[in-house]
Amino acid sequence: MTDRDVSVRVRFAPSPTGYLHIGNARIALLNWLFARKAGGRFLLRLDDTDTGRSRAEYAAAIEEDLHWLGLDWDEGPIRQSDRLARYAEAIEALKAAGRLYPCWESEEELAAKRKQRVARGLSPVYDRAALALTEEQRARAFASGKPAHWRFRLSDSEIAWEDLVLGRRMVKLSSISDPILVRADGSPLYTFASAVDDLDFSVSHIIRGEDHITNTGVQLDILAALGADISAFRFAHLPLLVDASGGPLSKRLGSLSLRALRTDGMMPEAVAGYLARLGTPDEAIPGLPQDLVAGFDLGRFGHSPPRFDIGQLLALNRRVLQRTPFIAVCDRLPEGATEAFWLAVRGNLDLLSEARGWWEVVTGRVIPPLLVEETAFLRTALDTLPQEPWDETTAKIWAERLAAATGRRGRALWRPLRLALTGEEYGPDMTALLPLIGRDRVVSRLNCALGQTP
Repeated sequence: MTDRDVSVRVRFAPSPTGYLHIGNARIALLNWLFARKAGGRFLLRLDDTDTGRSRAEYAAAIEEDLHWLGLDWDEGPIRQSDRLARYAEAIEALKAAGRLYPCWESEEELAAKRKQRVARGLSPVYDRAALALTEEQRARAFASGKPAHWRFRLSDSEIAWEDLVLGRRMVKLSSISDPILVRADGSPLYTFASAVDDLDFSVSHIIRGEDHITNTGVQLDILAALGADISAFRFAHLPLLVDASGGPLSKRLGSLSLRALRTDGMMPEAVAGYLARLGTPDEAIPGLPQDLVAGFDLGRFGHSPPRFDIGQLLALNRRVLQRTPFIAVCDRLPEGATEAFWLAVRGNLDLLSEARGWWEVVTGRVIPPLLVEETAFLRTALDTLPQEPWDETTAKIWAERLAAATGRRGRALWRPLRLALTGEEYGPDMTALLPLIGRDRVVSRLNCALGQTP
């Protein structure tokens, strides 16, 4: 592949059955970076043939979340639900070639067959009993009115390819059950529809999770049966993300959807920067996808499952927030929040949503802990509190007066004041925070910490 290979065409093909999980978002991002680095094209396809679970609202959410992450697409969204006529045409071609055959076994019958084969020490693959039916038996089965599902007769061969991430990979088709490609209701399954789409839209590189390795062998066999030149396809299978303990990163964890991370206040520069390097030996750097293209190299991804560490992502998000200007976040801050407030608190945020808590500290009611052991000090603090107007010099003037009166400095001076004024041990610099809180609230909170009713 040259540096600018316009023949490169990749696709991201989520199923709109839920919100976009962080693992799928990573696959989308890496496909986009690969295409943009090559000067190729990125296609968005919605694999929505599962009509029982696909939802229009999820499809819309996927598009919105991808845009939020900084991704765009050159074609799409292509909806499989709009291509049923094309799938029907391909289905008939495979039937005519003798590669699709009807089956009538129920799920219970298939489960019993698998159990029997295991008991005999055999692999629990489908026994191709339906393929052995005579024409007369098939005619009787069709006449019974029970709808058939259709299986693809796999080649008794091995399919191998040079994976762009994992190296040489091979699938032994004889060890796999002939897959069902058409449901009893006539609708195509993902394995089949995806292969037809990749052929029709001239997809050149298929970048996805390593859980699809067996699918790749099957789909290449389907593509060959449809007359495709399977040597034209390139594959990259990425090890799946795991959690901090090394276990599977469950897609059922709603907190790891892109939508939930957005809502919590994660910034797209942090998410994109983290996912673009996750699985490589390179340090993550924050940036929007367009900023990450030059440094992207699919060859840097390893063979081991990368650990998704929310702590590392939060640390990267903190770096992004620390340099984010007010204008970029003002519409997501609490109503009334000013630039002075944002500049005061942004260095203490892991998530943008945490700004709301500090807005409450600045403008709302804080009930500080009762600091009985600091009674004398807090009374002196009240006595030495400067009059308004307050500005960035107020904290220094107050600290100097308190130090002269009590001998305290540094943490010994500011810890009880911070607890009384914010209810927290740590937080933004009090130099910036004090003018935002204002003298009346400071007096009220000091009195509360002394046990006096405000």
